[in-house]
Amino acid sequence: MGRCGLHRVRKRPENLELDVQWQVAMKPDQRRKLEPDSPTTLSEKDKASIRAKVEHPFLDVKQLFGYAKVRYRGLAKNTERMALLLGLSNLRRAQTFMAG
Repeated sequence: MGRCGLHRVRKRPENLELDVQWQVAMKPDQRRKLEPDSPTTLSEKDKASIRAKVEHPFLDVKQLFGYAKVRYRGLAKNTERMALLLGLSNLRRAQTFMAG
């Protein structure tokens, strides 16, 4: 398919006929040009907030449990291991929350 990023997802041939509202974050240079209190800026902050909450557990898994470089073990084994590590990450976060 080539090097199409998320910013071009709405232009891909297979997505042209879809009735979808794509929630892709703006590129940083486009975001800097926005007015600070505009609705678009607030929408971009919401997207960034959601992304941070979703991606933080993966950072834990990569740094704490050494899952940065993944060997091919088969899809089932990789999926099981990722589920286990994300569960451990949740337990660690809960323990930190309860202690603090």
